[in-house]
Amino acid sequence: MKAKAIGLLLAGAVVASAAWLLLGSGKTDAPVARITRDGALLEEIDLDRVDETYSFTLEDGRGINTVLVERGRIRVSEADCPDRVCVNRGWISDGTAPIICLPHKLMIEIVGGGGDLDGGAG
Repeated sequence: MKAKAIGLLLAGAVVASAAWLLLGSGKTDAPVARITRDGALLEEIDLDRVDETYSFTLEDGRGINTVLVERGRIRVSEADCPDRVCVNRGWISDGTAPIICLPHKLMIEIVGGGGDLDGGAG
């Protein structure tokens, strides 16, 4: 009898965990663009709150990157780095892959908004 009770409790815990993972794992946070250089946070932009397209320039001793921001997405539109991989990356709107400018040690990533991958993603 005791073994049945433990088995039922374990089965209930498994069902509850599966329901939480399937139904409760959807992110409700707004997508936020985090811009860092050398790991230091330069800017955070809530992409759901952008009303009008705008751009700004990030400049230091390594070079210049111009960032273009629209509602729900962000990109590097211009850069003076030699390979321009960051410019060619185009728009990002979710957390699947960041924009990285290695020569300028710049990274733009999206956090929140349901597009983040976690350790369980394949």
